[in-house]
Amino acid sequence: MRRVVALAALVLLLAGSAGAQSISDPGVTATTVLVGGTVPLTGQAAAFGTVAPGAKAYFEYVNAHGGVNGRKIGYLYFDDAYDPAQTVQLTRKLVEQDRVFAIFGSVGTANNLAIRDYLNAQEVPQLFVADGSQQIGRSSARYPWTMGFLMSYRGEGDVYGKNLVQTRPHARVAVLYENTDLGRDMLTGLTRAIAGKGPRIVARESYEFTGSDVSSQIAQLKASGADTLMLFATPKFFIQALVATHKLGWQPQLYVASVSIEPGIMAIARYNAPALTKGALSIAFVKNPNDPIWAKDRAVALYRTIMRHYDRSGRPSDVYNWYGMTVAWTMVETLRKAGRKLTRAGLLRAAQHLNTSRNP
Repeated sequence: MRRVVALAALVLLLAGSAGAQSISDPGVTATTVLVGGTVPLTGQAAAFGTVAPGAKAYFEYVNAHGGVNGRKIGYLYFDDAYDPAQTVQLTRKLVEQDRVFAIFGSVGTANNLAIRDYLNAQEVPQLFVADGSQQIGRSSARYPWTMGFLMSYRGEGDVYGKNLVQTRPHARVAVLYENTDLGRDMLTGLTRAIAGKGPRIVARESYEFTGSDVSSQIAQLKASGADTLMLFATPKFFIQALVATHKLGWQPQLYVASVSIEPGIMAIARYNAPALTKGALSIAFVKNPNDPIWAKDRAVALYRTIMRHYDRSGRPSDVYNWYGMTVAWTMVETLRKAGRKLTRAGLLRAAQHLNTSRNP
């Protein structure tokens, strides 16, 4: 009888132990949390790839200062060459083999759309993706596990349109746009902003991201007699368009999509077409560490310190490094808000209720 009681007590003790254990979601241990994503380190969009080293540098800085809620952040990123098919394959690897806690900061509209259904079905957070399309920004009810970070592309087009109405009310506008959500959404925002208010779009030409040259499109736009040129283009095609415009002797007022204003890209632009780039207009939704207005800013000083210690091969002047650090700050704050008991559902709730007003 004594043996039966002892066995019963042992069973109760084991049952109590099992109940007290917390089974963490994948990617979480007592001392670490692992996130991952994809970026174009090669290919036509390779200029965007430095967002990942920038983010990794910030995570390493945070880890060196104690981590988040007692955990160090690990960050795996892979090169998808901006190819959605590779994005799918690599994201599945991150989730199923590397067992990341969340997908973080993956770059590209088509790329993020290609993995959205999979990640939402698996209930894996797809957070702070580098995309400003309407498809990402206005689908939270259907895809609650997906959250963007960039300013809306349509909103960017709207800003340019409002600027035209205020400063160039009689503008004749030509638009070169990428035939992706990026270009189409910017064009929609621009069109709506100027409708019936003076400026007119007199010509529009699109290009495919897989294309090789936009010279013929620029020639068509010049023939329209436009005095204003909107380049809703990614860096490679922005440079091509600028060179073609310069060769034609065309001197329109230039508006440049924010994705193409990284200083290294603009240096190439100024070298190839100095007159065109002088007075060119664009917008930014984060600070530019190269702008003298932020020369004494504490966040910029911290950024340069982090780059010096944790990303020595990177260029502090590269705004994509800066963007990567900006979005990494947001991820760190989300992890902090999610608390010590990390779950994917808890991380998503934290992201949905995040106050970013403290972001320097």
